[in-house]
This record gives sequence, C-alpha cells and structure tokens, in this order.
Amino acid sequence: MIKRLKAALYRKVSERYMPGCSNYNTLEVRRASRSKRQAREMFEKHGFPHAQGTVFTNPLAARKFAHEHGYPLVIKPNVSGFSRGSHFPINTPQELLKAALAVKVWWPSSIVEQYLHGANYRVLATQDELVSVIRRYPPFVDGDGVSTVAQLIEAENAVRAQMGLYPTIHPIDTSKATHRYLAKHGFSMGSVPEQGLRVYTFNRVALAPGGIVETIDKHTLPEANRQLFLDVMKAFDARLFGIDVIFEHGIETDWREQKTILLEVNSRPYTRMHDFPRYGTAEDLSAFKAEMDALVIDDTDIF
Repeated sequence: MIKRLKAALYRKVSERYMPGCSNYNTLEVRRASRSKRQAREMFEKHGFPHAQGTVFTNPLAARKFAHEHGYPLVIKPNVSGFSRGSHFPINTPQELLKAALAVKVWWPSSIVEQYLHGANYRVLATQDELVSVIRRYPPFVDGDGVSTVAQLIEAENAVRAQMGLYPTIHPIDTSKATHRYLAKHGFSMGSVPEQGLRVYTFNRVALAPGGIVETIDKHTLPEANRQLFLDVMKAFDARLFGIDVIFEHGIETDWREQKTILLEVNSRPYTRMHDFPRYGTAEDLSAFKAEMDALVIDDTDIF
C-alpha cells in the first residue's frame, strides 16, 4: 500500500515538475544524486572542481558564508530542476537576504555558494561517451541600432517559431519580470540598443523565460575535459546524467587551465532540449535514445 502511494505521488511530481525528462537510472543512483548537497559531497570526495558552498536552513548561515567568502554568490534550492528558485548573481547583503528567504518557497534546505561568471554548459554523458554537449544562455537579443527591445524580442520569437523550436524551446518572455530585469539594467521595451549590443532579458539559463541553446561539437573538447565528465559518471555509477558545469573561458579549453565549477548532476535530464538548438546543428540522438529505452530498469516509478 505504501509503495503504491509513493508511486502515485512520484508520478504526480514527475508530471508536474519533470515533464519529458528521461528516466534511465536505477533507484539507487537517483537517490544518491537527487540533491545538490549530495553532488557537492561526491565532487569533493573525488577531487572534482566545484564551488565553495554550504547547505543552510537559517538565512543567517548564508550571511555568515558571505562574510567568509565574499561576493558574488548564488542561492538555490537543495532539490529542484530547470533552475527553479535559483538567485544569481548576488552582489550585496540586501540581495542575499531577499534570495535566502525567497528560495524557501521551493525547498526547506538551500545552497549558498560562490558564483562564477563564465560559459554555462549541459553535458549529456554515459560512463563510456559524451552523448551531446550544449551551451546554455540566458535569453537575449542583439541590437541593430534601429529596432526597440520589444521589436527585437518579437523578431527573435518569430525566428524560433519558423525554426520549429516550440514547445521545447520557449519564446522570450515579456512579462513584468522581464520589464523589471530590463529596468534594473538600464533598458526598457522601448529602448533602441546600438548595433551589436547584446541585451539580456533575464539572468537564468532556464528554458521557461526564453533561454537559448547552442550545440557544441563534442569533438572540440580537450581530452582532460572529456575524461572529467566520464570520471563523474563512474563516481556516481550512473547510466545517463546531464552534468551542469561552468567554465570561465569555455569548454574548449582544458579545465585545469581555467576556473571550472561542476554545478550539479541531473539523474533525469531533459534530453529533448538537445534536439532543438537555436544555434548550431541539431544532432540526431534517436538511435541513442532507442538504445536507452531498451534498458530494463527497476523501480522507475519510485522516488
């Protein structure tokens, strides 16, 4: 009876918060990697590059961390997906307090850690190969010296529709949150950015506000970077992970020659976004997915 109730609850959670996410890992692997704290502990155990950080329930602990390590920082729920509840970059005590309170909407325990300005990637990997690599950007438009931000967003959304990216990739959001973000950075929907000026409309790389995906040729990665991801897979004994990582200068440069932060591992990665890049050439992952679908995995309906 209890098992059936847990399965029903997990099914509801999956439908609500993880629609379209893969489910190829064993229950043991999923339980060992469901939180950011668990990922951090594994990174530290194996000497993988990661940000200094701590888990907190009381916002005062986040303030103490800031006093010890400085800014910028990021705060995020210990358990979440699709960048839900994440706040970054945090640069002041006021922003820290606001984020430390707001994050509790998503999960009781939270993470505060050092933030790295750099290039954000999702690496889809097995223990034997890198399946696909994408770079993820917050939503942006590039000025042409003539069009307003609103017109640039409308044009960009039309391009996405023409490319057939919807509904996996979302249109750039034009809600009040976007207006507030633009105003915070000195823009409005009526602003006319100069030629070549990139204007970000939100800070998160998530798909919901219009985040952008670019396919990266996995063969351009240095061997050290490729081995780093394979080592992560072996450490967790996972079949398929979506590994989130930030490189200060880019994934094409050896991680040992730049600041690199492994953010987290996703045991149920949303593989569909790899099929619909805004930039770069879409890879055909159908054969790989068919191979993974043929695996026999127990307890996929249990959290």
